Amino acid sequence: MKTHDRIYNSQYEGKYNAKVAFPLGGLGAGMFCLEGTGAMTHFSLRNTPDLLNEPIIFSAVHIRDGNESIARVLEGPVQDWKIFNSRSTDFGGAGNGQTGKHYGLPRFAECAFTGQFPFGRVNLRDDTLPIEAVVTGWSPFDPADVDHSSLPVAALEITLINRTKRRLELIYSFHATNFMKIEDSEGNRVAAGIVPGGFILEQDPTEGKPWEQGAFSAAVDHPNAVADCSWFRGGWFDPLTMLWNAVETGVSQEKPPLAAGDRPSPGASLYVPLTLEPEGEQQVRLQLCWYVPESNVSTEEFDKTNKKYVEWPHFHKPWYAGRFGSIKEVAQYWKTHYDRLRERSALFSDTFFDTTMPPELTEAVAANLSILKSPTVLRQTDGRLWGWEGCFDLGGCCHGTCTHVWNYAQAIPHLFPSLERGIRETELGEGMDERGHQTIRVPLPIRPADHEHRAASDGQLGGLMRVYREWKISGDTAWMKRQWPKLALSLQYAMDTWDPDRQGILVEPHHNTYDIEFWGPDGMCTSIYLGALKAASLMAAEAGESAERIAEFEELYRRGRDYMENELFNGEYFEQQIKWIGLREAAPTGEQETWNGDYSEEAIELLRKEGPKYQYGKGCLSDGVIGAWLAHMCGLGHILDPGKVRSHLISVYRYNHVRDLSVHANPQRPGFALGREGGLLLCTWPKGGKLSLPFIYSNEVWTGIEYQVASHLLTMGCVEEALDIVRVCRDRYDGSIRNPYDEYECGHWYARAMASYGLIQSWSGVRYDASNRVLYLEDHPGKPFRSFLSVEGGYGTVAFDGNEVSVEVKSGSIPIDNIVKAAGG
Repeated sequence: MKTHDRIYNSQYEGKYNAKVAFPLGGLGAGMFCLEGTGAMTHFSLRNTPDLLNEPIIFSAVHIRDGNESIARVLEGPVQDWKIFNSRSTDFGGAGNGQTGKHYGLPRFAECAFTGQFPFGRVNLRDDTLPIEAVVTGWSPFDPADVDHSSLPVAALEITLINRTKRRLELIYSFHATNFMKIEDSEGNRVAAGIVPGGFILEQDPTEGKPWEQGAFSAAVDHPNAVADCSWFRGGWFDPLTMLWNAVETGVSQEKPPLAAGDRPSPGASLYVPLTLEPEGEQQVRLQLCWYVPESNVSTEEFDKTNKKYVEWPHFHKPWYAGRFGSIKEVAQYWKTHYDRLRERSALFSDTFFDTTMPPELTEAVAANLSILKSPTVLRQTDGRLWGWEGCFDLGGCCHGTCTHVWNYAQAIPHLFPSLERGIRETELGEGMDERGHQTIRVPLPIRPADHEHRAASDGQLGGLMRVYREWKISGDTAWMKRQWPKLALSLQYAMDTWDPDRQGILVEPHHNTYDIEFWGPDGMCTSIYLGALKAASLMAAEAGESAERIAEFEELYRRGRDYMENELFNGEYFEQQIKWIGLREAAPTGEQETWNGDYSEEAIELLRKEGPKYQYGKGCLSDGVIGAWLAHMCGLGHILDPGKVRSHLISVYRYNHVRDLSVHANPQRPGFALGREGGLLLCTWPKGGKLSLPFIYSNEVWTGIEYQVASHLLTMGCVEEALDIVRVCRDRYDGSIRNPYDEYECGHWYARAMASYGLIQSWSGVRYDASNRVLYLEDHPGKPFRSFLSVEGGYGTVAFDGNEVSVEVKSGSIPIDNIVKAAGG
């Protein structure tokens, strides 16, 4: 059933091209966005989000057609919402007429955007002009090469097309204010680039602030290119006025950098004269890169003596700063390896999109790969990955590669398995203490964490399944065995803390991704516990653990499964049994210190009637069997009765999936989905019993959970229900109100949305086990098919013609000794 008039996985045009902003950059290296109009925005190059940063930086073209001379910015019309955009810096923004923007310069009349990650293409057209233009933005992305995928570089390839049968003389130009300049600081300049026709914008470090150092390079590979490193210096609007005079009159001016000690140039330009033959075209390759080797980004440290958090004196240093010594080294490397990096990125893109997966699923997966280009992700000089949950406008949101949020993310384990193994090592290393307590959040720079807060039951137990997943994807049994002692300690802590009576269920209050504690057994966290126990028994056997220990895990798993299937299943879906009396932990009284409880006198009265705040009880929770989904993603198979799991998921679809939220009451965070929009609510109470204060996000819609449920439905053969959930989700991100390449939750480019990558495995039924070199194929509806597959050694396309399976490896190798067809859900 189609819910929208835009075709999924197609171009964004008209009203659907209002909010498109496509991230360009490297893993943990910073980014800027190519908007659907061709504008360059969201400049976040200083190791932290800076999403309001939209300096004057643009391409332009001068056209001489006979005696007529025309000049245009290589962008489409300024989007209406920007004209009165209230987000601004001092002495700017809407109230002062958008001072400091180039919105008033003439541009193309029409634009459309097409994304084919990691490539984004803007088509520019104007019936009054003799040319068309295509701007293709990209940055390296190669699952076979994590370092090349982490470079602080991006490219804009500008193709100019002659629509006439006349020869045209053109001048392409690129212009940028020195946006690397720190206000009220000295030591900024425009320097010559590494090639003629290139320039570098620089800012020196200032005393006591090494993080203010930064540089940005722009260069083209055209032999006739020249650079203007000395813009007109003046007040008011003088620099931009004089710059546009040059563009408009077709001046291709070369000016060297100003002498040291002179008042610095406000910016720089490069010019490329071109001749377009009748109906011919030419391309200019604009190579951009940056270098900000220091930061002032860190997370606080807990001072045990004074019982408070204090600033940490050391800061994050990006991976590329350990690889390159200067902006010129980066620019030279980019120039030298450009063709090869583009070829590899195109190979990935072509292979990924060579699929028969429904377009709404392909769009959902590809759009959220943009998270890997965003400032949500950081990479240290030692190569390890660290992440925020998402990005606020001027900083990261919720630090520490949060265990329960990143539980959902399925992209990195398949595309960059070594990075994901590093995250597991960090969780079990710096993130865990001698008791087996895992912190929810590891500090930045990565170092031993404090353990002042509760562990997250879903994150810590999910980590055991994810180690199993990393083992199977990599085939590195020795690596798994090295982790096993710490895994055993982690599981022991979980059992002692949340299941002290060894019932196979989580009874004691257990923290989770909803930023609260569930009291008593629930389907969500108990299902993750069951998956962890099953993974533990299998890894323990491989690691040489004692038979008694393995039997303990297996018996706990059987007890917990029996309890969940018989005590928590209400005939339609799994519930929570709220318990707070007779536990080892005392019920809340209002006297305990807690950051998320706040038990006032009124809350204590409510506690006596309903139990602790923020439970779900009789509710139908969308995440209610997430452990069974994660088990599928990790290769553990069914951990619960498939019929009951399917019933739960169908109930979630029936009760929680809403196509029009106009009459839905949401006192929480409505911006994720509201009004005539649709979405999957986190919880509903179709059988009654809704609590006065259910868990604090229960009325919201989160894309990561929509994808988790849709992916799980696919594994159970419920294709139409899954597609419907994804369609309604992507309809909210159609480019008219929200950016299709920025699914947000607590911050932009939210990590949980990478649950969407699980749609590939769930739809195709394909899973590769590198530990025994077996390709598994579950027999789901919708075959034959073609699907993308990425593992430790390489990537390619898996095809099934209804009878035979074939694998076409496009990069690296995927050794397969056997292909096993297994029954699906």
